[in-house]
Amino acid sequence: MPLRVGYVREHFSSPLLQYAEADGGKTFTLVECPSGTGQLIQRLTNDEIDVALALTDPLISGIAKGSDAYKLVGTYVTTPLNWAVITGKDTKFQQISDLQETTLGISRLGSGSQTMAYVMALQQGWPTDNLHFKINNDIRGLVDSVNDGSTSAFMWEWFTTKPWLDAGEVRFIGSVPTPWPSWMIAAHPTRASTDALRTFLGELTNYVRAFDSAEKRAQDDVEFIKAKFGYPEEDVKAWLKTVGYTHDCSAISGQVISDTLSVLEKAGFIRSPEGGFDVKQFVNPEIAKLT
Repeated sequence: MPLRVGYVREHFSSPLLQYAEADGGKTFTLVECPSGTGQLIQRLTNDEIDVALALTDPLISGIAKGSDAYKLVGTYVTTPLNWAVITGKDTKFQQISDLQETTLGISRLGSGSQTMAYVMALQQGWPTDNLHFKINNDIRGLVDSVNDGSTSAFMWEWFTTKPWLDAGEVRFIGSVPTPWPSWMIAAHPTRASTDALRTFLGELTNYVRAFDSAEKRAQDDVEFIKAKFGYPEEDVKAWLKTVGYTHDCSAISGQVISDTLSVLEKAGFIRSPEGGFDVKQFVNPEIAKLT
């Protein structure tokens, strides 16, 4: 049976989409999760997918909070994610500091939009034990919420949200890059076979390396993203200057896990157990190489 691979249909997924087109559903099928990593984790938990390409911080915080629905099996994007801080077109909010003690929109509990709100609060020096959130499920719900006044702002990846900015539906009042590499790969610990996961990660590595090459970045990547996502060429080129991919999808940095846990703990989003976290508990050692 083919692996069920959950993903978010964004420009970051381009190497995966190229792999999927070549595979034709023989070894894996794609399951789109438009609401983001919170939805990916929910589907891993509900036996709707076997593997997820998802954001680093929600994956790590989910395991830290006790989830046994998945373990980390690999790395995908090695550069930070630039989260735009987004408000409605006519709101009074002009800068991030204006958002203190307001209600922030998130897609789901435990999503990147929520974990990064804690990071933003940490950076701003706000208390993090009483942040206010409203769940809005997806980007459309989030955009509507900042314009109907039910939330003050929300956070989403810069280029993914830029079409709403260009259309005049929202305003950007700042940005918060992640203090960690942004995308990792997780899989249910028993549903997918070891051989199938190793094959998937090995082939994905080949597509990632090709996509990340200077030759492909110069033209082919630009044309692929323009055709697939409809982004203006200047936006695609600007994004490509900021993004880097792993050249071994099955390798995981223990330092990335520990650094991410440290920031999330300081932000008040997770609590360390007595004796601290054991990085090895976050990784499936049969699949991933912990470095």
